Amino acid sequence: MSAPSDNSWLAHGGLAAGPGIGHLTGRERELDEAGGWLRDPGGPRLVLVRGELGVGRTEFVHALGERLRTEGVLVLAVGCVPGDGAQPFLLALRLVMVLEERRSAEALRAAGRGDGTAMAALLRLALARSASVVVVLDDLQHADAHSLALLGGTDFARVPSGVRVVASAVGRGGRDTGGASGSTSGARRAVEEGRTLRQHGAGATVEELADAQGARSIVLPRLGSDQTGAMVARRLGATPDAGLARRVRALTRGLPGAVDALLTEWSRQGAIRVADGHAFVGVRTPTPVLPESDRFVRALDGLSEPCRTVAGALSVLWPLGGRAVELIAESAGLSTDEARGAIGELIDAEIVEESPGPDGTAAGGWTFRVPLAAHAVRERLGPLERSRLSATAVETLWADADAAVTAFGAKPPATPLLDDLDAVAYLADRIAEAGTLVERGRAVAELTGAADRLHPDPEGRGMLRWCRAAAHLVERPADRVPALQRYAVAAYFAGDFRTARTIAESILRDRPDILGRLELQETASLFTVATANDLDWRALSRLATEQWWDELRLPVLAATTGRALALCLLARWREALDLLVRTEPVWSTDVRAAANPDCFRAAAELALGRPERFRRSLAIPEAPRVGPDHAYTLTVAKFDELLNGGDLHAGELLLAAQGLAPELLPRHSQFLRHHLRGEWDKALEPARWMLANNGIHTAAIDHYVVPARTAAILLARGRVTSARRLIDSVRVEGEGPPEYSLDAGQAEILRSLGDPTGAERTLRRGLDAAEVHGQIAGTDELWAALAELLADSGRTAEAVTCLERLERISDRMGTGRTRLRYLTASARVLRPDSPVTAGENVREAVGLARSRSQPFETSVTLVAAVDVGGGPPALLREAYELFGESGAVLERFHTRAAMRAAGITVPGRRQATVESEQLLATLIAEGLTNRQIATVLRLTEDAVANRLSRLFARTGLRSRTEVVTAVLTGYGARGLVIDA
Repeated sequence: MSAPSDNSWLAHGGLAAGPGIGHLTGRERELDEAGGWLRDPGGPRLVLVRGELGVGRTEFVHALGERLRTEGVLVLAVGCVPGDGAQPFLLALRLVMVLEERRSAEALRAAGRGDGTAMAALLRLALARSASVVVVLDDLQHADAHSLALLGGTDFARVPSGVRVVASAVGRGGRDTGGASGSTSGARRAVEEGRTLRQHGAGATVEELADAQGARSIVLPRLGSDQTGAMVARRLGATPDAGLARRVRALTRGLPGAVDALLTEWSRQGAIRVADGHAFVGVRTPTPVLPESDRFVRALDGLSEPCRTVAGALSVLWPLGGRAVELIAESAGLSTDEARGAIGELIDAEIVEESPGPDGTAAGGWTFRVPLAAHAVRERLGPLERSRLSATAVETLWADADAAVTAFGAKPPATPLLDDLDAVAYLADRIAEAGTLVERGRAVAELTGAADRLHPDPEGRGMLRWCRAAAHLVERPADRVPALQRYAVAAYFAGDFRTARTIAESILRDRPDILGRLELQETASLFTVATANDLDWRALSRLATEQWWDELRLPVLAATTGRALALCLLARWREALDLLVRTEPVWSTDVRAAANPDCFRAAAELALGRPERFRRSLAIPEAPRVGPDHAYTLTVAKFDELLNGGDLHAGELLLAAQGLAPELLPRHSQFLRHHLRGEWDKALEPARWMLANNGIHTAAIDHYVVPARTAAILLARGRVTSARRLIDSVRVEGEGPPEYSLDAGQAEILRSLGDPTGAERTLRRGLDAAEVHGQIAGTDELWAALAELLADSGRTAEAVTCLERLERISDRMGTGRTRLRYLTASARVLRPDSPVTAGENVREAVGLARSRSQPFETSVTLVAAVDVGGGPPALLREAYELFGESGAVLERFHTRAAMRAAGITVPGRRQATVESEQLLATLIAEGLTNRQIATVLRLTEDAVANRLSRLFARTGLRSRTEVVTAVLTGYGARGLVIDA
């Protein structure tokens, strides 16, 4: 069972809804401006809203109308649709009918006989009505030219103030582009609009209507980066992570219609994952293809040939810049002038735009205005046509590269419209698409080189795709198997564990004779770890058997390594250690062969309570001889193990010794580091991504350290139900590794909810599972919690027994964390009978905690020191500040109560009040009853009811439901703003 892709453990944190009626993300300024004009008695009688296709004109005018309706204004709507332009005076007729219903018959007759004079008179009468009304005219670009002529000839400045008209039309305007990108000339746009809107040789264009007396125009620009992110948040009901926001922005360039189309398709495909109120899409999730009904696709389909053919070719060749026109002409069998003419029509239709050349003036090429539309155009091409066009691009770029080798002087970039890395990705994509239409050997070399250059491809440019294409292009088995192995490695790093294990197993079964013993050892390791990451515990249990590996014709080195790794991943430590000791002569023959088995043996001994080999291995003496990739993997594995055991200082010393910058660590390692450093907001970013993408397991002894520590963060922030759901969502049934850290986290949740019996049962379950696996490392957390729980319930003798076990573990492991847990637990257990010893232990604990520089751990220790009487009350102030650094609001609440009880002034009274209200609102949003809230906050139910009443009175919220909405949306009344 893997982490869920839905909101099953989501309590709050996203933006589930907008803040109110008439709100439109990113259009607040324009809405306020247009609303001000319409409310002003002396303001314009006609407000024309312009903007390119998909900019959100229709949504804007309807949001504006909704705002006015809430203010008591009568708002009437008239829409125009394709085909209206063929019926003279149709729009004028509709206007008269909605404004002057009693004149409908007269207007019908005048329109029927094409009497422009009568229609003009009727329209003037309709617009002169005294009653206050706003008429919304949507999509004027479809209106008939006769009606536009009547409207354009109307002196709106002389229209009585009762009637106001709000109209929308496609077009960026000839004078003000509103910040829209592109260099298309206003004259060309005017020609296109005139061709579309003039009917029967008469009438006016929307451009002319914008010049009418008493009219004002608003041009809607594209959304900025922040506005685009806000739109995504409102649309998904969750805050987009940086990767999702970046991809949406790159594919849509802030065009709202494109954003909506993209999110609609991704949602329909189930590609968007939500964790803790944050939305994610995998970096390698393919860009969806817009359906035939989409507005951008329809806009292209509305053009004649050769525009569609040229658009298809341009969707592949556009990065080649200005010379693309000659290549398009050649591929389509057109003259260069015909190709240029078609591109001009695409520009006029606002599908394509010119890109400036190196001098900033001449056209350097052409790009699609919406990259998502370009993708749709390219994918609608037939496979053969895509391959042929891609081959054209490849041959052109290869010729450039060959010429650059022999030519003197600097040459312009072969792909002038792309940066370096995008250019690498473009060529690799075109080679993959061209397939056998280009020279195979060079293609494989280029694809492999691109994959190596972009490894591990964090932006998802296509490493997996290129390795797959390279494997398919290789013909000789001696070359094909190594190519497949690279493909399997790429799939693993891409998170496609099923593909990685499938390919790796096929190599191990079918062609082990091609690879050397070290390569087969690496493939066996890859296969095993991919099976574990694929959460197939039953299959992993088979890999832990000798029989499974005996069926393969593998060297003993590969079989032993794969089996030992499977045993370690299943936490069958004794069996793993026994196997490695028995087979040491097999795998200790050279440094590379011994690197992984040595690492496995050190981990097994560490888990069994024998940390000496692991500590010696931290020097990583083999690093210079195993290659940078393997050295990186070993460093990360040991770093994770150190931080899993709470040794932040040793972990950072390891990174420094190996010259590895923290930002180069994988997500799970970054989570562990930020968590221990008290940087919890930073820790939650990779945690959410891993949980949303089922990447929660680590190679450390504790496979569940990420969800367990994430749940601890949520609990400390009052997210009680979210923490419990998270733990439930990642538990598995069957043959997986023990879940002792999840048991420790769940027990803490149960204790906070006032269920010590359930907490004890959960702790003992975790200890029993650890005992079955021979696990010692990590169980100190369980023993310490059980000892304190038993002491609190008056079962001192049992608590002392637990304390003795904890002391033995501390002595065996010799780590700062195990010692700290023993000291704090012993202080609580021994306090009634041995207060002197308890005091000594707690003072040592305070010094040890401070030396470890972990804010949350230190603050918990300081509070415990005061609680058992071994430390001065002034320590509470220090703990209070440290809790604040990590955002542990629940712990700060408890510490505030302890400070007041000790007579210590709480700093920042107003801030404390705000924190308490936000914590109360969070607990309500978590679905807790008043009784449960009282238990969590250690208050009486009456005290909680009083606090809730004060919350309602101060914020203006009227019910628990409204509190939940305020938390979910982040919008509150009178200052209750919940920061997600």
